[in-house]
Formats: sequence, C-alpha cells, structure tokens
Amino acid sequence: FLHIGILTTENVHVAADIISAVEFSVSGELLATGDKGGRVVIFQREPERKRRPYLRGEYNVYSTFQSHEPEFDFLKSLEIEERINKIRWLPHQNPAHFLLSTNDKTVKLWKISERDKRAEGYNLKEEDGRVREPFRITSLRVPVVLPMELTVEASLRRTFANAHTYHIHSISVNSDHETYLSADDLRINLWHVEITDRSFTIVDIKPANMEELTEVITAAEFHPQQCHTLAYSSSKGSIRLCDMRAAALCDNHAKFFGEPEDPGSRSFFSEIISSISDLKFSRSGRYMLTRDFLSVKVWDLHMEARPVETYQVHEYLRAKLCFLYENDCIFDKFECCWNGSDSAIMSGSYNNFFRLFDRNSQRDITLEASRDANKPRATLKPRRVSMGGKRQRDEVSVDSLDYSRKILHSAWHPTDNIIAVAASNSLYIFQDEVN
Repeated sequence: FLHIGILTTENVHVAADIISAVEFSVSGELLATGDKGGRVVIFQREPERKRRPYLRGEYNVYSTFQSHEPEFDFLKSLEIEERINKIRWLPHQNPAHFLLSTNDKTVKLWKISERDKRAEGYNLKEEDGRVREPFRITSLRVPVVLPMELTVEASLRRTFANAHTYHIHSISVNSDHETYLSADDLRINLWHVEITDRSFTIVDIKPANMEELTEVITAAEFHPQQCHTLAYSSSKGSIRLCDMRAAALCDNHAKFFGEPEDPGSRSFFSEIISSISDLKFSRSGRYMLTRDFLSVKVWDLHMEARPVETYQVHEYLRAKLCFLYENDCIFDKFECCWNGSDSAIMSGSYNNFFRLFDRNSQRDITLEASRDANKPRATLKPRRVSMGGKRQRDEVSVDSLDYSRKILHSAWHPTDNIIAVAASNSLYIFQDEVN
C-alpha cells in the first residue's frame, strides 16, 4: 500500500491549469510538471529527517516559470498552443539543473540555478542598474560579493524551432547526454543540445501521396544505454527498433515488434484500441513497456513475435467501447512507467484510478487519486470495479465511473517507491507506507 505525501491544486478549475506532463529528474530530487498554460512547476524533495521519516516523500515548490507562450503561424493560419507536451531532464553535471520542454512546435532548453550572492560596488553603473556618467567616476571601486536571500532562477538557454510540420508528441535525451530526439506523427529528428539552427531527420515515414498513409508515429524513445539505438511505436500497435549505425536514415528498422491480430476478435474499434499511446524502455534496457487503450505490454528486445507479459488495465471497458467512441474517450493517450528496479509498472485509468502491476508476483492493485478520499499521509485502500450483478460495499459499479476524471500522466521515482500522478489540475504524490 502507498500513502499520500503531498497534494497541490488550484482552488478554481481553469483549463490552463490542467497538468499535461510529469517527470522526475535523473536523481529524483526534483519533480517537474507542465500544464496547458505553458507553465513549468518544479518541486524539490524534502531532506530526510530521523524524527520524521514520513517526510522523505514530500515535495515542495522549488521554482515556477513560463516555458511557452501561445503563438500564431501566419503561413498556415494556425494557432500554436502553449501546452507543454513533454518534459525531459538532462543528467545533473554541475550545480545547475537543465531540462527540455516542448509544446506542439518548439523545444526549449532551460537552466534552473540557485543564487545566494550578489555583487555590489560597480564602477560603471549604479546599484539600481543605471549607467553612470563617465565624468561622475572619480575613483576606482573594487566590487564586493555579498550574501542574499536564496532565489531560484530559470533561464532560457536554447530554442529549437522550425523543424516539425506536425505536432511534437515525444522528446528523449540520448545516453551520450549531447543529443536528443523530437518526434511528430511522421518524422523523428535528431538534435545536438548546443546547435539550434539545424537538426537531422533520422526517421521519415511520410509517403509521396498522403492518401497512402496508413499509420503514424505515436511515441519515440532512445535506449537508456546504447546511444545508437532508438524505438518508436505506431498507431497500428507495432514497435520498430532502429540502429543508427546501420544507416543515417533509419527508415529500415533493425527489429519489428508486433502481435498478430486474432481475426475472430476483430471489430470496428480494433485498430483504435491497438494504437500505442506510450513507449518506455526499462531502466536496464532489456525490455520495452507499451500502453494501448486497454492494456500495458512488456516486450523483450530479444523476442519480436509477441510481448512476454500483458496486463489488463481496464478490461471491463471493452463492453463500453461504443460509448467511449461517442464521447472521444477512446482516443485518450495514457502514459505508463517503470519503477526503479523494473519489477513493477504503473499506468492510469478513469475515475482517477491508477493501476500497479508487480511483475514478480503477478499481483496487481487499483488505487484512486482523490482529494476527498485521501487525506495527507492516509493509507490508500484498494479499489475494485464490479461488472454487474450484486455489488459489494467497497466496489464501484462500471456504470458509475466518471470518465472526465482520468490519470493520463504519471511518473515513478528512479530509485525509491514514490509515484506522482496528475489528475486534471491536481498533482498527487504517494510513497511507501512507513511504519
């Protein structure tokens, strides 16, 4: 069981406050969220205290800044939303932290640094910043460094723009720490973090005639150890593994992962629900985790024919696909994530439910992120969904699920059992129960 560590929410529900990205830093000491208003909020983990061990999972606001602003593409007469689609941290190599954030068209590199000192006693300018007249300078002063109240500054270091015709849905930092990829529906581009005016297209699936288009790229990620290996998923439920050593343009994949469809179970919704919404390499690099509408699957990089593990997230919704199609919920893109040891996986569902699967014991649990049901540091109770018939006291009827409340974005701490889930404009952080 997990219990709640911290909850942040706005008092008034505003569309711009809806969280659209959640990501722990490489060390797990920082947690970043992005929202539909283009803002990035960074939380810092509280230091552990012997007398209050339950504080080890608490995060408090560290910095908030506006990452993206709404723009207008005059050539195409299109508005470009400020919504943050993805956040990715770069490895921590000096006292400052660096992260990449992207909206539909532009990736930005931000530097987050602390300042606790300031310089005073300049010769060429006043203390308020005004330039001094040369004739007023009658003596030479030696500037001094004085302590000041700690402030956290976010400064824009790079802007990577004008490389995508379609909306960017994925960014991934390479294990060489110098390059990263950005992906849209038809192309994957390779960038160097120091070079903003050009990128290299490594995957291009755009056909000469767009009427021949049968699938699109839905997610892309670099391998955590092999800097030449990347994988991308498609709307047809397949994954392609590419090796950049083989060719500069990775249109020909090195491996193709796909599960043959059972003709007997094919329906109008088959192609929609088989589309992969998220793809994550395991931290060891041996496995891949994918999420489609109804399930999460674990793929072994050594076996392409079928997944080695399949976990049903909300199989009880299979009978309600027609209803979910009519209200567009069937197109929701749920994320998935690994724990630090690759022994457990997590993904979200409706009614603010999220599912945890233990790969070793094959046990699973459904928990709810709810402000009403979960008080701070209260133990979470497992939730169950009844398919019909007589419903037990602690069960929720499948007909009473709230489809407007959903966990699309989630993240797992890289080493500890601390998870963060975003529900609309609220962020919930849960941790292992401490006796």
